[in-house]
Amino acid sequence: MFLITGGTGFIGRALLRHMFEAGHPLRTLIRPSPRTPRLPTGVPLEVAVASLSDPRGLHAALSGVDYIIHLASAEGLGNRGDLFTTDVLGTKNLSEAAADAGVKRIVYVSHLGADRMSAFAVHKAKGIAEEHIRRSGTPYTILRSSIVFGPEDRFTVPLTRLLRAAPGLLPLPGGGRAVVQPLWIEDLVTCILWAFENPEMENQTYEIGGSEYFPLRQVVETIMEVNRRRRVIVPFSMPNMRALIILLDAMFSNFPFSSYSLDYFSINRTCPVDNLTRAFGLMPARFTYRLEYLRRVPWTQRLSRWTSVQTKRAAERLRERFPSLRPPE
Repeated sequence: MFLITGGTGFIGRALLRHMFEAGHPLRTLIRPSPRTPRLPTGVPLEVAVASLSDPRGLHAALSGVDYIIHLASAEGLGNRGDLFTTDVLGTKNLSEAAADAGVKRIVYVSHLGADRMSAFAVHKAKGIAEEHIRRSGTPYTILRSSIVFGPEDRFTVPLTRLLRAAPGLLPLPGGGRAVVQPLWIEDLVTCILWAFENPEMENQTYEIGGSEYFPLRQVVETIMEVNRRRRVIVPFSMPNMRALIILLDAMFSNFPFSSYSLDYFSINRTCPVDNLTRAFGLMPARFTYRLEYLRRVPWTQRLSRWTSVQTKRAAERLRERFPSLRPPE
């Protein structure tokens, strides 16, 4: 049995779909909330309702669990999140509960640059969380990933939303000079699954990233080409950009970026491009070849798809209500 924390997030939903297709028994940890969790549709799994700050609830959730994949983090919540409670104390509670339950392996997805002495809040929290996992006594594999992209991500999709909404000008921190190394979501999911299959990866930490380096400015220009929209890039200093994002995040509940997002673009976040190939034997997907999901579909095509789906659903409901009905020959 696999327990996945953060199963409602971008990486978690993609991982659950792949693990279901591979036939793994699944359980995901859902924190108590009045909102309906965003779990992938069509994926049967067990749900354990417990908070990472609830040791008793975690012990109950780990009953019968052999492996843990720890993805949960508060970084996507911005000012509404609590890195210390979720990422630091939550990981400490989970790793201690895993040791008590005799879990065979915990795979933790961290970030490039994770360090308990880091000046950046997210990377400091990830560094401390890594230490809790290493000291727990539970066998582990830590994957320090570069920034991840794919459908519903927190990188290219928010940039696309800002690009479409920007009135001719698009501010970028430091003019977009920081270098990133985008990693395709499917490649990260493959690494997570393969980590369990290789006993040599036990108690090891790996830094993984995509096959190419890009300045953030080049990433934005590529997204402009995909969307066929041009904007004038305006350099903003990091303090001014952080203040602007904090203000917009407070004004708009669905603002696509949080102040923590800037931590990725403050300095270069990269590792050797052959790390993924050497450690996992996997050739990373190229960034520019995987951006079709960013193209806006014309409203007529979206309406046609919606009508087709609704027609099929109506036909299915009719067949369920009147089993004697048969489609015409």
